[in-house]
Formats: sequence, C-alpha cells, structure tokens
Amino acid sequence: MTTTASAPTPDPASDLAPGTSPSTAPSTSPGLLIEVDGRPATEADLRLRALDTYGHFTALQIRDGRTRGMDLHLARLDAATRELFGAGLDGERVRAALRHALDGVRDASARVYVHWRDEANGVPGPGGPTGAGDPSLMVTVRPPAVLDRRPRSMMSVPYQRPVPHIKHLGGFAQIHYGRVARVAGFTDALLTGPGGVVSEGAIANIGFWDGASVVWPDAPALTGVTMALLEPRLPAAGISSVRRAVTLADLPLFRTAFVTNSQGIAPVGRIDETVFPGDAELLKTVTEVYEGVEWDDI
Repeated sequence: MTTTASAPTPDPASDLAPGTSPSTAPSTSPGLLIEVDGRPATEADLRLRALDTYGHFTALQIRDGRTRGMDLHLARLDAATRELFGAGLDGERVRAALRHALDGVRDASARVYVHWRDEANGVPGPGGPTGAGDPSLMVTVRPPAVLDRRPRSMMSVPYQRPVPHIKHLGGFAQIHYGRVARVAGFTDALLTGPGGVVSEGAIANIGFWDGASVVWPDAPALTGVTMALLEPRLPAAGISSVRRAVTLADLPLFRTAFVTNSQGIAPVGRIDETVFPGDAELLKTVTEVYEGVEWDDI
C-alpha cells in the first residue's frame, strides 16, 4: 500500500524561538502532512488508525503560528481523554506535537487526534484501552480554511450526535445527512431531536437572534471553541447571550441565525421553508467580537 500523506522532516527550524521562522520555511501548508507521536506517519500507523474508530479530536485554524482559544482546545482534549480512556493528556505535549508537525508553517488547518496506545496490543479497537499504555497523538496539517460567509440554507434532519459533548470520531451520520441536504438543494444539515428540538449543525454550532438576545439551543450538542469564545464576550458588546430550548416551530420568531465553527462565522438565510429577514448589523457585531479574540501561541 502506498500512502499519499507526507510529513516534514525535522530541521533546525524546530529549535527557533516562538514567532520566528527561517526564510526557507513555507508560510502555508502545501498539502496534507501527518505526524504520529512526533514523527512522520508510517503505513502501519495509518493502518491501525483506519481500523480504530474509538477516539476524539480537535480542529484548529492557525495563522502566523497562533490559534484562537488554545486553552479551550487543550481543555477539550484533556477532558475527552479522561472520559474515554481514564487518563489525562498533558497540554504541553499537545503543543509540542503541533509545533513539530507545523515545522515552520505559519498558516494552516490542523487537527489533533487522540487514540490509545496499548503497550501490548498497539492501538486497540472500539473496546478502548485494555491495559497499560498512554494516549497516542496524530497531528494533521492542511492548508488554511475560512468559512464561506455567504448566507447558507439548512435542512432539518431527525438526528442527534451520540455522546454529543465529545468531538469524537465516526461522523458517518453527519456526513450522510449533509449529503442528503445538498442533494435537496441546501447548503448543510441541521440536527434535531424529538419534537423538532434544534441541537446543532452537522459540523457547526448555530445561534439565533430574536432582536433582543443571541439564543444558543439548549439541547445535546458539542460546545464548539468558537461558540465558547463568543458566549462570554457578547454581553460586553451590548448583545445578550442566552441558552434556551429552540424548536423548528420557533424559527419564525427569529430575525436571523448564524453558524460557528473553527473556520469562523457565517449567516443562515433559511432553514427548511423558514426564511430569516436577516440582520447585517448583528452579524457584523458578532463577527467583530470574534475577530477581536486574541491569538495564542501554539
């Protein structure tokens, strides 16, 4: 089997101080790069992970060697590792793995995947860790990405993610329903539960604006890093931010909606047959609040 992934070879750039890079280092990731536990991924590494769907990850946008909400990414990884594997994950280890994989690349989309490395059996299957071992990190680096800011349309689908508070592996249903939505002429899917309770987008959180408050659906969902950065900062910009139940029947009550994920913020113009009037000023303010969040060193 021939792998299409490649990884950077360590060079003196890894010893440079944060915020510096040699003139020969690429500023943007040229393609897909993969490292496992600080070294280029091998065929065996990729084979094991192709067979192991028990794990979790986080996704970051990196610009000039920095990312927003680094502490939230590290907390997410540590909490999920403790819940899935019964062991913590050192944040400095994650940072070091990211820096090594980036190898001087300043702008990129990166992901950190966490599996369990069993001392006796390698990477186990769905049963999780069976003996002594520790978390194994796979870091992927791709070119940077930005969310398309054109208004999107969403089709509601009857599905909620299992173990929704964890950004876990195995997103078949989200991909499937996203495809179903696109075939039907929509941009993406909106995940809903019994009674039409709104949870989240297939790969994003969703917020609604009723003219007085930004309303985040109070339903089983992943609290994304972008959402977590916005929630406590909106009030300082004069925007109330609340969590409460939202159903499909409530949609006509809202003036606009928007989605958030690691790639940014985008307006939602329509959900099913409900067309939102829109509020450009609200979206402008929410976007400015997010863009005002400081970038953290990796």
